Amino acid sequence: MSRSLSALLTKTMICAIIFEKNSDSVLQSAKKAIEMGADILEFRIDVLENPDPETVQRLIYEIDYPIIATNRMQEEGGFFNGSEKERIEILLKAAKYAQFVDIELQTDEKYLSQVIEASNSSIVSYHDFERTPPFEELTNVVKMQREIGDIAKFAVMPNSLQDTLTVLKVLSNVENTIGIAMGDLGRYTRVVAPLFGSPITYASVNNKSAPGQLDISSIKNILRILEVMD
Repeated sequence: MSRSLSALLTKTMICAIIFEKNSDSVLQSAKKAIEMGADILEFRIDVLENPDPETVQRLIYEIDYPIIATNRMQEEGGFFNGSEKERIEILLKAAKYAQFVDIELQTDEKYLSQVIEASNSSIVSYHDFERTPPFEELTNVVKMQREIGDIAKFAVMPNSLQDTLTVLKVLSNVENTIGIAMGDLGRYTRVVAPLFGSPITYASVNNKSAPGQLDISSIKNILRILEVMD
């Protein structure tokens, strides 16, 4: 591996997913993830039972660690049961203390711009749990994301090995983009993506939030091996 690839691995952050139903479990999971060496945490607000803006802001403040605040809509695999207005109000409140706010590209333009403007930094995301769009289509999605946010993120479902290669091909042609091929077939992309410039790779703590997700220790060990091979 060249020195430039080794540098990419060094820059890639391991993000632990905090995927819990109540406040105590959120704090415990966050503490465990930090102890395991996660660089940043993604707080899946939509998994909380009856989340409210004040509770979410308090939890982010108490965790006191770099956080990506995510309140995933049901259309993209989330669990939030409130109205779209309520979902956005929670994200706007979370934006005060979170390092990043992750907001879906398909969010209504009015709400999308509000969240991005309120965020310290933004991740504009796109999920497809059925397929992997062709290279040109996926590249156009990333282009739209990059035009409005700081980092683009896409997670797609591969139905063939070629689909996983499409994900890596897109990553090799763009910057500041997180790309994931989900499921068992795409599992390897979670550790290979950093070699293609992905700034963040996601890992589980107690509960997996997406098919094919690896735990923090596994990802750290694999990335360490790749660095040694430099």
